[in-house]
Amino acid sequence: MAPTDELEYLKHLVAQLNDKIHALEAKAKAAVPSRQTPAQQLRTILMGPPGAGKGTQAPRIRDEFCVCHLATGDMLREQIAQKTDLGKMAKKIMDAGELVTDDIVVGMIKNQLEYNKACKNGFVLDGFPRTIAQAEKLDAMLDSRGEKLDSVVELLIDDQLLISRITGRLIHPASGRTYHKEFQPPKKDLLDDVTGEPLIQRSDDNAETLRKRLVTFHKQTGPVAGYYKTKGLWHGIDAAQSPSVVWDNLGKVFRAPPAKS
Repeated sequence: MAPTDELEYLKHLVAQLNDKIHALEAKAKAAVPSRQTPAQQLRTILMGPPGAGKGTQAPRIRDEFCVCHLATGDMLREQIAQKTDLGKMAKKIMDAGELVTDDIVVGMIKNQLEYNKACKNGFVLDGFPRTIAQAEKLDAMLDSRGEKLDSVVELLIDDQLLISRITGRLIHPASGRTYHKEFQPPKKDLLDDVTGEPLIQRSDDNAETLRKRLVTFHKQTGPVAGYYKTKGLWHGIDAAQSPSVVWDNLGKVFRAPPAKS
């Protein structure tokens, strides 16, 4: 074979090999399922009585799944501090000694979903809804956005154990980080591990006040759990276990196939 013919043959062979490589790469790429992070599907509610561990688990859900943590109390204070229209309405109602309406709270949640970039992948809602009426308003708002909940998780724990938990609870006011004098003490007594700032004990973290709050919680929120059970969204998790075990069980819920509506 003449050198020029051999050269052309080799070029043709290389071209064929390149085509074959590209075809195999395309086939392999098509065979690998697209990787969606759980965050792209995670719209959840975290329920539970005061002291059940929502303050421990919700920030971890936020960080692990890249979603926003919407705690209604924090949102309300933020809206008032920023003097938004919703904040002004809420402040006026609160100054009159009345409760903020459900519509205002749902409006604040909607505002976060629309304008908070951290909510683009989903959310974990903490502290709302507390009644069936609130749950229905939340459903209607999400439906108007073409969205729906993936799950509702309730942290279940005996009232008496909660009382022992709460009465030893310490809080870092700026971040909301929680500690416990006995079960999860800070590295330095009464000081936040991250900032070194003083920790506080909330004035309502006492047995008498907590018992009253628990009665209210069970009366109001028990029916809410029933509401979501009928929709196939509710999951109960034993919150008396260690935080790491609770976290593992939460992960199983969030990574499970979505409930069929």
